[in-house]
Amino acid sequence: MEEKKVGLALGGGSARGFAHVGVLKVLEEAGIKIDYLSGCSMGALVGAFYASGADIGMLERFAKAIERRNWVDFTFSRKGIISGKKIEQIIYLMTKRSTFDKLNIPFAVVAVDLISGKKVVLKDGLVSRAVRASISLPGYFVPVKMDQMLLVDGGILDRVPCEVVREMGADFVLAVDTGFSQESGKIKSVIDVIARSFDIMIREISRDILLNADFVISPNLGEIAPSQFEKVQEAVALGEKAAREALPELSALLESRGIFV
Repeated sequence: MEEKKVGLALGGGSARGFAHVGVLKVLEEAGIKIDYLSGCSMGALVGAFYASGADIGMLERFAKAIERRNWVDFTFSRKGIISGKKIEQIIYLMTKRSTFDKLNIPFAVVAVDLISGKKVVLKDGLVSRAVRASISLPGYFVPVKMDQMLLVDGGILDRVPCEVVREMGADFVLAVDTGFSQESGKIKSVIDVIARSFDIMIREISRDILLNADFVISPNLGEIAPSQFEKVQEAVALGEKAAREALPELSALLESRGIFV
């Protein structure tokens, strides 16, 4: 009998997206093997690190050490206020300068082409360049030029890329949705303004997207705004908590589908 494959789709969320680290920690401890991985925005960044072989301890240390001054590089471009060169270099080093074909886990990144208005699934070339495109929140990061495309954050059209990982070959799709900020008062920076605007715009679309998943883990991150990178350790802990609470039901469902851990 052919072994059934598990795919993991990691959604966006800026600082909230570090909850993915906690979820991955629990899945790894439980022995749930990830055969395919897809990511959007912060989910693309965390997913890229994991797919390139970074262990959970390294991801947790990265989350603790990240500071805005280490990755924010302001620019005078008319297309965004952050050039993105610093963060791309960090991703390049953290993914061991990898191209997609060199990753430990088959991985895909979602972005949106501003020229065609269509979703773009990136699975070739430098991982760091693709992730840099996927995290490019419009108005904040300068978009990424690739071939004839101008790429920005994939969350505009596919915030949690469930269907992407299924098309890669997954029989069972597990999604991690970091949700939307519930605190309307947590608008403290330009990234909060932009992120909140996109939250409102894509909320209804996301409900349909998540129907493509077999199981969804949804950490309760309502107290963390997208720009609050000083709270990434809290986000990691909340991701771990949500995954541990979901684990009995997830394990039972996997077993019912013929996937044993």
